Amino acid sequence: MASKDHIKSVFKKQPHWVIACVAILLVACYWTFWAEDRYVSRATVVLESPQISQPDVSFSSILTGTSSDTDLLLLREYLLSVDMLKQVQEQLDFRSHYSEHGDFFARLGDADAPIETLHEYYLKRVSVEMDEYAGVLNIEVQGYTPEFAHQMVQLLLDAGERHMNQMGQRLAEEQVTFLEKQLDRLNDRLKEARGNLLEFQNKEGLVAPEKTVESINQVVATLEGNLAQLKAQRQALSSYQSDSSTEMQRVQSQIGAMREQIQEQRDRLAQATGESLNRVSSEYKTLELQAQFAQETYSSALSTLENTRLEAARKLKQVSVLQSPLMPEYPTKPDRLYNTTVFALVTIFLAFILSMLVLIIRDHRD
Repeated sequence: MASKDHIKSVFKKQPHWVIACVAILLVACYWTFWAEDRYVSRATVVLESPQISQPDVSFSSILTGTSSDTDLLLLREYLLSVDMLKQVQEQLDFRSHYSEHGDFFARLGDADAPIETLHEYYLKRVSVEMDEYAGVLNIEVQGYTPEFAHQMVQLLLDAGERHMNQMGQRLAEEQVTFLEKQLDRLNDRLKEARGNLLEFQNKEGLVAPEKTVESINQVVATLEGNLAQLKAQRQALSSYQSDSSTEMQRVQSQIGAMREQIQEQRDRLAQATGESLNRVSSEYKTLELQAQFAQETYSSALSTLENTRLEAARKLKQVSVLQSPLMPEYPTKPDRLYNTTVFALVTIFLAFILSMLVLIIRDHRD
């Protein structure tokens, strides 16, 4: 009897222990008898890209097959986003499942809750964690039926792969469209440059003015060499013949003819009949350079287009499943013993601290 009175006296002096014991008892009853079972479906995935290589083109950026951590983080954020929640609601009726099942504390209280409240509840039932060491995503969904949990994980996988493909291809497709337009414009420019060059050749009657100029220069050089020989011959004849001699007259006549031929070739080269081969050659060279530049630009744009198409293919993301979505056979949530134990330890720790504070206050009063 004295022991009971002592206990009552302690509880009267420290009522927080009573509150702590009652709270632990109530929480233990809740987790043991009231909390409704939840089934957990899990999947482990990794993002991969197709390995693309060509024998004639080397692109180091398209040879990597496994996605980076950034891609995995982007996939994780999307799977936990409001957009993903809307897809789950549309295809699986997320609101109905979680508002019609579960106990008072675990269920979705309002089937018509605003999207912000619904998303907060969604984050409590869906877990997507990244294993940085292994480079994989671990997806976990808690549902009140095994079928719903399994279907939701499969939906997350399909929607995530589709989203990563759309996001990766969008920019590449825009680049391809832009390059195709530029390629058409450069093709028109190339045709125009080639047409101008062909028209000029037909107009001037020359296939290659530069070669014509070189040929004339060679003729002039040959004629000047012959002229020098004739002058040397005339100089030799003048030592023993007069200027009126037949031989001297013949040499003089050849020298004059040679000079006329040289002058004619020079006039043809420089400004015969008002048309200059130098000008023709210069114009031809300009047109030829324009055609070559258009050809090189077109070839470069064509190569860039093919590279961009390969890059678009590389950006295709495949969600490779390391562990397929599990069809749970028995509920594993909630963790009844763990939750009860943690709550009891925290409550006892807080009650102990409160007791220490009460003792300290009483000592100061005394």
